Formats: sequence, structure tokens, C-alpha cells
Amino acid sequence: MATRRGIPIILSSPSGAGKSTLSKLLMKWDPTISFSVSATTRAPRVGEEDGREYYFRTRDEFQQMVAGNEMLEHAEVFGNFYGSPLGPVEDALQAGRDVIFDIDWQGGQQIRGSALAADLVTIFILPPSIAELEKRLRARGQDSDEVIADRMTKSAGEISHWAEYDYCIINHDISDSEAQLKAILTAERLRRTRQSGLVDFVRDLNVQFGERAK
Repeated sequence: MATRRGIPIILSSPSGAGKSTLSKLLMKWDPTISFSVSATTRAPRVGEEDGREYYFRTRDEFQQMVAGNEMLEHAEVFGNFYGSPLGPVEDALQAGRDVIFDIDWQGGQQIRGSALAADLVTIFILPPSIAELEKRLRARGQDSDEVIADRMTKSAGEISHWAEYDYCIINHDISDSEAQLKAILTAERLRRTRQSGLVDFVRDLNVQFGERAK
């Protein structure tokens, strides 16, 4: 039996600020942390497996999941639907495993309105400067100038939602940001309300006091 319920952790940032790298570092630090695998209506790419990269669903299947309240959040992107299925996340949380959501502010807003709202820890990753953000996007070597320009345009809108989050990390240095992220999670795990066996433990301490007084 789990000693505590797992924590759903939302990590958001503009593209290139470091949330995906920090997610991977956090899961390497603690392999019991799960990553929320999204469902999508797009076709699998070569080498992708259902349930690993994504849960691949037809449009009808996806829409049935939405209608049945089986999605924590969802959106249509470039003609395909993407979303976070509730079932696998709830199973992990019940087993005491923390779950990371690597999602944007819109997905974060939807999850804040879901059944997970009371448990959520939300963290926004900020770049140290706009110039550095663009430098990091170019250093990845994955996108054309046009795509980078589009990502930079969208970044202003994404950053405007920073105040909706519980914590903000300015990612000057990935090692420092990793340490801050670990500190946040460690503190959140120790919250009194998250420790499911604490009431019984304190009750037993009081029993021990009573036995000493006899």
C-alpha cells in the first residue's frame, strides 16, 4: 500500500526554455516518477509504439474519451487531437508515483479544472533572456528559420501566463534548475496533507505517552 498519493506535476515553458530536458533529469533522479503519455489521433511514425510515445486513437475513439470525461485536457493541433488520458495517470497516483505533465499553459488550465486540481503542483520554466531563448532554439538544429520565428512569436503569449503557476524557475543553468526542481518536489512530498499515514503515526505517539504515564 502506498504511503502517500502521488503528485501530478505540471511543467510548462515556452519552447526552448528547458522543460523537456528538466523532465528527463527529474525522472533519471527518481525512476519511480511517471511521464504522462498523451493520446493522439495522428498516425504513428516509424519506430513509435502505442502506449510508449503516444496512445494512438482514431478520431471517433478520441472523441468518445472526451465525451466520457476520460481526458484531463485536450486540444487540436494542426488537424490532430492530443490529450492526457485520466486512467493511466490516476493508476500511477493511487500507487504513490508522481506524474509529470510536459504541457503548455492551456493544458495546465484544463487540468486545474479537473479532478486532479487539489493535488497539483505547477511549475513554469522561464528563460534567462529572450536572446538566450532564441539561441537555444537555434542550437537544437531542428527547426527552420521560419519555424523558430513562429516559436519566438508564440513565446510572448506563453510567458504571459507565468503567474498562474505555483513555482517559477529561471533556467540560467540546467544544473541549478535541476536542483531547484528536486527541492520543490522534495518539499511537496513532505506536505502534511500528502502523508497518508501521518495521523495514525501521531496517534501511536500519543498512545506511547499514555503508556509512559502509567
